[in-house]
Amino acid sequence: MTTSTTPITPATPSPPPPRLSARRRWTVLVVCALSLFLVGLDTTIVNVGLPAIGRGLHVGTRDLEWIVDAYTVVLASLLISAGAIADRFGRRRVFQCGLLVFGLASLACALAPSTGALVAARAFQGVGASMLTPVALAIVVNAMPDPRERARAIGVWASVFGLSMAAGPVTGGALVAAFGWRSVFWVNVPVVVAAVVLSVLFVPESRAPRARRLDLPGQFLLTVAVSATVAVLIEGPRLGWASPLTLTGYVVVVAATGGFVLVERRRAEPLMDLGLFRRPVFTAAVLGAVAVFIALSVTLLLTTFQLQHARAWTPLAAGLAALPLAVGATVCAPLAGVLVARVGPHRPLLFSACFTTTAGALLLLRTFLGDDTRPAGPADVPLLLVALLLLGTGFGFANAPITNTAVGGLPADRAGVAGAITSTARQLGSAVGIAIAGGLLAGADPAALSAASRPGWLVVTACGLFLFLVARTAPRRA
Repeated sequence: MTTSTTPITPATPSPPPPRLSARRRWTVLVVCALSLFLVGLDTTIVNVGLPAIGRGLHVGTRDLEWIVDAYTVVLASLLISAGAIADRFGRRRVFQCGLLVFGLASLACALAPSTGALVAARAFQGVGASMLTPVALAIVVNAMPDPRERARAIGVWASVFGLSMAAGPVTGGALVAAFGWRSVFWVNVPVVVAAVVLSVLFVPESRAPRARRLDLPGQFLLTVAVSATVAVLIEGPRLGWASPLTLTGYVVVVAATGGFVLVERRRAEPLMDLGLFRRPVFTAAVLGAVAVFIALSVTLLLTTFQLQHARAWTPLAAGLAALPLAVGATVCAPLAGVLVARVGPHRPLLFSACFTTTAGALLLLRTFLGDDTRPAGPADVPLLLVALLLLGTGFGFANAPITNTAVGGLPADRAGVAGAITSTARQLGSAVGIAIAGGLLAGADPAALSAASRPGWLVVTACGLFLFLVARTAPRRA
């Protein structure tokens, strides 16, 4: 095995950025947080509108899964490369390109005449989103040289991300009820226009002192591995887990993953620093990020379809049912940041594990209290709302300690890559969660959705139990 020795030509170092006024620094944070809100919102806002999209485009559950996962798969695959591109060509420039791509893709989604066109537009939207999340965070860090101010800004950043993911179903339900399913994409356009204008006025340009080289072979193999994994999970129930096409999918996943590992080990500047996975703490944090977002995605999709298909709730009512989840995430995300700073990540991760496990158990219990052939009993809705509140609380407590655990103890040049890997893991968890839930719902009669969802609630409970293991590896001190 050889290691590449090709000399690396560093980019021309840019002069130190001028110190911005406090007002402008926080304006930069607002602009960048606005883009993060869009990215997180579009991960979940479509969920509550899926039944309406299915009726409007005359498609079944499996095609609807691709409408969600086309976005998250592309986003997960390109996150790390987007950060490297921004470091080389300018963060503000790439950030603005990402906004424009995201806005144009949102227009294409809103005007899509067919499922294929909508899936393609969602994938294009994921390309734009990949240029926003890591780049916007780098802009914020560059604009705030003071460590204490930067820590507060990153706390706000984490809160916005949690809020955007949790607010998606509520926002989507209101938009679908008032204006139809296409409005969940139209709403992005004015926000993108505002963000572009504000970025021109307030966001300074910046580059890394030494930009990393792009790893195109690694990028290609990572994209194939992630896409093939999600494709197998989505199409496996329809094709059969032992069908020739599915078996071919297994081979592609294994070959792409193995090839990715080999390529990354041989490159001087790999896309993903695999040496980080030798740290059990880091590996546990990455897997914890996957588990948290699997639990969230499974819950949102199963709940949406059960309420709208089996119980005939309106999109607005189904969206409002997710409001406790949004409240729990919004309140607990900043609280988790405070706890991490004071007592370390161990305790908030324990809280997250307890709340998530309990939520999964309650949602499983709810499926045994009645079936979907008759109206819900008096305890049904309160139990659902309590379970969603607990899940949102667990979700809120998870993000800050997982990120802290992943990057804690690493030098600055590796912490950025570690954070990017954790962000990729979150999006991968979202895609896998949608695929799992969609596989359970595909072909199920509306009257049998409650029973069909039971394995999904077991998955949510298992994700909560896994977080206890993540908490065990996390540092017990700040």
